[in-house]
Amino acid sequence: MATVNELKKQVSKAPQQAQKQPKTIEDYLKQMAPAMAEALPKHMNIDRLTRIALTTIRTTPDLRHADPASLLGAVMQAAQLGLEPGLLGHCYLLPFKNSKKGITEVQFIIGYKGMIDLARRSGHIESIYAHSVYENDEFEYELGLDPKLVHRPTMDVNKGQFIGAYAVAKFKDGGYQMEFMSRADIEQRKKRSKAANSSYSPWTTDYEEMAKKTVVRHMWKYLPISIEVQEQVEYDGGTGRSIKDVTPDDGMFLEAPDYEVLDMPQTAAEEPEKEPVPVAEEKPGKQKAAEALGKLV
Repeated sequence: MATVNELKKQVSKAPQQAQKQPKTIEDYLKQMAPAMAEALPKHMNIDRLTRIALTTIRTTPDLRHADPASLLGAVMQAAQLGLEPGLLGHCYLLPFKNSKKGITEVQFIIGYKGMIDLARRSGHIESIYAHSVYENDEFEYELGLDPKLVHRPTMDVNKGQFIGAYAVAKFKDGGYQMEFMSRADIEQRKKRSKAANSSYSPWTTDYEEMAKKTVVRHMWKYLPISIEVQEQVEYDGGTGRSIKDVTPDDGMFLEAPDYEVLDMPQTAAEEPEKEPVPVAEEKPGKQKAAEALGKLV
């Protein structure tokens, strides 16, 4: 798993009096590439993830003015989960105002397709899906010793109001798990999201997709998912992971500037350029990633 243990230490080494052109988020993302590559699952390509992240940042103005540590941490979280931010709906990087700090921070949110993708990767799930339910549908849902779920969607143009959503996961060993949540229950979950009412939020642009994701998320603890993924998904819907959250050493993290601009502060000069640590170098994972990210000064 990627780490940034030596980031703050490297930054603090540079003389305070020297001046040099500050680096942009684009520069830092490129330098983070080797560390992110270590975090990525095999099906993901670091070049593609970097391009998608940069496109997302460039097309969302508020992201360009967000707290750099929060933004970089959210991108790292996407890398660790192997999800692509943006139009595919795997995950989202949402800017929101932190009124207490007076800055814009980034919230990492997993989309419906991202939750489905993570569940399927476990290798123990034969199929998993979720559907919306409307008031004109024929729908039966029972719990107890003999659970039952029957859904016959209406063929009428007028489906009626959205009343809830359900999810079903069938396991390869023959078992299954199903959950239904009413619209009222889904709304309660929505209120917990800091960026729920943002114009950028998928709750605004793709409400039913997020409703279905909420049901999948609700039954997540009953699915045969690895502990590692279970723990990482806990960051879903909360403030995007900052750099300090990606490392076990609380004292090592990239401190964000105290103003809302894209460029990093000019308070420290850079050490002489060093050759980047190649992804395939023989050193073990954490040390190798730390050396790669240690060059972010």
